[in-house]
Parts: sequence; C-alpha cells; structure tokens
Amino acid sequence: MAVVYPTSEEAVVVAAAEELMVKTMARYDPSHDAFHVQRVRKTALKLARTVSETLPEDKQPDLLTIELAALLHDVLDKKYVSAQDAADPYAFFLPFFESAASKGGPDLVKDGRARLITRIIENVSWSTEKKLTASGKIEEWHKECVELHCVQDADRLDAIGAFGVMRCAAYSAATNHALHTPDDHPARESSAIQHFHDKLVHIKGRLKTTPGKKLAERRHKLMLDFLQAVEEEYEVQL
Repeated sequence: MAVVYPTSEEAVVVAAAEELMVKTMARYDPSHDAFHVQRVRKTALKLARTVSETLPEDKQPDLLTIELAALLHDVLDKKYVSAQDAADPYAFFLPFFESAASKGGPDLVKDGRARLITRIIENVSWSTEKKLTASGKIEEWHKECVELHCVQDADRLDAIGAFGVMRCAAYSAATNHALHTPDDHPARESSAIQHFHDKLVHIKGRLKTTPGKKLAERRHKLMLDFLQAVEEEYEVQL
C-alpha cells in the first residue's frame, strides 16, 4: 500500500513553514518572493517523485525534508538578512521546529530531520557550493544527498528560462543595477546581462538530478535566445 504524503501530522509543520515563509518573503523584492519559493517547492517535489521511481526502497528521498527545505531555503538568504542570523540556521529554526511539534507536527528535532533540513538550507546556494568546491570542502554528503539535490536543482531551475530572465531583471531593478551597458562601461560587471554570463548560463551543467537536467534543456535554450536577442537589438541589427 502506497504511503500518502503528507500525513495529517506532516501537514501541520508544512503549513507552519509556509506561514513563516510568506511572512518573511514579504520583506524581500520580487526576485525572491513567496511565489519564487512556491515554484521551488513544486519543482523540488516533482523532481523527488520522479527520481524516486529509479531508486531502491532504502534510498527513497524524504518528501517532508524536501518540502520544508524548499519552503525555508530563502528565509535566511544572505542578501537580505544579517550575517549573525544566517550564521547558524539550526539555531535560528530550532524554535520553529519545536513549536510545530508542540502543535501536533512531527518531532523533527528528535528524529534528526531538523538537522538535515537546516543543513540543506545552508548548502542550497550556488555561491556556497562554489566556495566549498574552490576550497576542496565538498563532502560525500554533498555528492550523495538526494534531498539536497532536489532542492538545489529546483532553486537553480527557477534562475534560468523565462522566470530566470524576469527574476534577474527584478533583482537588478531592486538593487539599482543596470540591465545592460556597453562592454567597456564600468557598470558592466554589475549589470543584469553580465550576471547571465557569470552564472546563469553555467547552471545547466551543474544540475544534479536527471529530471532536473531534462527540464533545464529548454530553459537554457530560451535564455540563450534571449541573450542573442538582446545583442541584436542593442546593435540595431536589421
């Protein structure tokens, strides 16, 4: 008999996480709002369910861990919160996990999943992975944790394709950075278009899950077509 997810107990902590996320993301700009998080949540669960079809019973991803990590992954985004708050995600989220358990949710602190969820949150970002890779600190856990891979891929997929284009422009507007500049302009390095070249066009090659890589193909092409159109328009090509 198939296990139904979420159970009524799991639904308690999922609802609490969503409430916390919506309240928090309301303070951020449209590039990192609640709608972005909901897309990441939906995609992460879709990736997990697809991946699970190819894995043995003892390697199945934990859907609750994935959903909670996806819902909370940007609450402590370093672009928006203090270094002090972001320094220890487990300590920050511990009161949340304890409160959810006291209201009928699963005791994720006792069963150890609170640690896993906050470790995923701490390791989702592209910049964190880049720094760990550069310093030789990537561990086997980073390479093997399916739950991490599902949330990472979902977050990165929302940075490319149509939503990626809109989000990049939204963040540039929110931070008052140029969308496009001539190549030799001092503002080029911080422009939206440069961000595509520095990061976004490289995402497809760094995804972890097979379904994530499949989803990236079309989104990557759309992004390349967009960049080509930008250059053609800038050069006023007839």
